[in-house]
Amino acid sequence: MTLEEIKKELTTEKYVFLRNNENLGNNIIMLTLGGSYAYGTNNEDSDIDIRGCALNNKTQILTNQNFDQVIDENTDTTIYSFNKLISLLTNVNPNTIELLGNKPEHYFYLSSIGQELISHAHMFLSQKAVHSFGGYANQQLYRLNQRAAHQLSQSGLEEHILKTLEFMKSDFNKKYSSFPDDQINLYIDKAVQKGYDTEIFMDVKLTHYPLRDYCSMWNELQNTVKAYGKVGKRNEHALEHGKIAKHMMHLCRLYMMCLDILEKEKIITYREKEHDLLMDIRNGKYLDGNDQPIPEFYEMVADFEKKLDYAKKHTNLPEKPDYKKIQEFLASVNERVVKGQTD
Repeated sequence: MTLEEIKKELTTEKYVFLRNNENLGNNIIMLTLGGSYAYGTNNEDSDIDIRGCALNNKTQILTNQNFDQVIDENTDTTIYSFNKLISLLTNVNPNTIELLGNKPEHYFYLSSIGQELISHAHMFLSQKAVHSFGGYANQQLYRLNQRAAHQLSQSGLEEHILKTLEFMKSDFNKKYSSFPDDQINLYIDKAVQKGYDTEIFMDVKLTHYPLRDYCSMWNELQNTVKAYGKVGKRNEHALEHGKIAKHMMHLCRLYMMCLDILEKEKIITYREKEHDLLMDIRNGKYLDGNDQPIPEFYEMVADFEKKLDYAKKHTNLPEKPDYKKIQEFLASVNERVVKGQTD
């Protein structure tokens, strides 16, 4: 589908909710592409994903309400509220930070505030990208490895499980009562389990820690380890529809975007330079006859991980974003909404 055809589609009855929904309509400040069309990896079967942002209205701002987002599953459309989007961008959330790095022609509508948001994109960039993008990428690899565990040695798979758990652990201080990083230590050593060469061990030194928070953390770790011994329903669905290659492509794309952020301090959503490689991956070049990733693909991923490790040690981005600047921008926009000065 061409851009002109997509623009025309947005005016049809199918997308009438963009105009009629009480939280959208004139509150919309951005309408743009998401998914494969935004990345430049679309094919004839690709769906159209519309993404955007709408301002919170005066009542919501003054009463501290928020609609978070409007989702229309029939059209694969998600429109975030301004307040919600700012929160997600501050954490360099991959699904939203990419909206600020689209090609100019992929923005179907931008208000003056929408343009301000894009112009301020750099203030959201920080080393948080390592965990946000790395976490998403690791989840993609985790799903692939559930189906292709035989491609890895027992020790190799154990290394991957550990990385998954480490990403989870990095979020525990946000979700549960905080604790010093060295009070829960996960590492690999010679196995005591029969049939294993190496395995994951843990040292826990928590004191006076809320039991319920500990139980929740333990359940998350336990469920993740158990999941590696099973075939996830999502992966079964992916295989049935030939989408394993698509997961592989997005895994590499996430690494590429994260490296751009850390090395170039830029958000580059449309992957023009890597288009051929990404399409080769999507079209199955790195799958064997049983629809399993071949060793060369895992070598590529390992190379991305090495580059990411180097980039996070040498990036000039701050550890955390400029919260003050972000809050000032948020306050400025919401103040204009309250005063009726958004035109």
